[in-house]
Amino acid sequence: MTLLDAFSLEGKTAVITGASSGLGVAFANGFAEAGADVAICARRVEKLEQTKEQVEAIGRRCVAVQADVARPEDCDRFVEQAVDELGKVDVLINNAGIGTAAPATREVPDEFRKVIDINLNGSYWMAQACGRAMGKSGGGSIVNIGSVLGSTTAGLPQAAYAASKAAIIGLTRDLAQQWTGRKNIRVNALAPGFFESEMTEQYPEGYLDQMMFRVPMARKGEARELVAAAIFLASDASSYVTGILLPVDGGLLTT
Repeated sequence: MTLLDAFSLEGKTAVITGASSGLGVAFANGFAEAGADVAICARRVEKLEQTKEQVEAIGRRCVAVQADVARPEDCDRFVEQAVDELGKVDVLINNAGIGTAAPATREVPDEFRKVIDINLNGSYWMAQACGRAMGKSGGGSIVNIGSVLGSTTAGLPQAAYAASKAAIIGLTRDLAQQWTGRKNIRVNALAPGFFESEMTEQYPEGYLDQMMFRVPMARKGEARELVAAAIFLASDASSYVTGILLPVDGGLLTT
């Protein structure tokens, strides 16, 4: 195997959550371009089918399943279908997530619980389901999608979102120490900085541009840059990497 071959996902199957819009669609297409067959899930089935069509147009197999990651039974059903139709699970991209911007004194309990249930609990339930499948096939790689807001703040009242993304760091480290040696499952996390997504469309107009003063590269990230980092962590190129948080943030966390 050449060094370049180590980045290939040829022959691998990747499970990607939250693949109906934004960065989830970019992950699905990018992993297909890198050679992987893809299993995708989301709650919005119509948009999920559009992603499936894009993946198949690239020439890879794709399984699309409507599922809510906050429901453990949905995670189990999704992974079982992925294994049934694609044969195995090698990679999990734990991308599904939501965000709110609500002042802490006014955020109602159900709003907070919903963010934690999808962003944190959903990542855990999906990691459990994929971890079981990977354990049967000799191992794999899990990439949790965190955020720089797990390590810093960014001017908006986002207690639920920030708390969920900080918890992703701890979840990643613990699963890495549990599974890397025993099950050959590497577990890492990405911390995206400022990327345009469906979630950021909810922010005040001009917010992302205003935040560029904190980014040494002085620009927003492009989806392909985050996908490339995920491919590195998913592929054999990172075979000696586990338990890390990799910021993809244009240097934001250095300031």
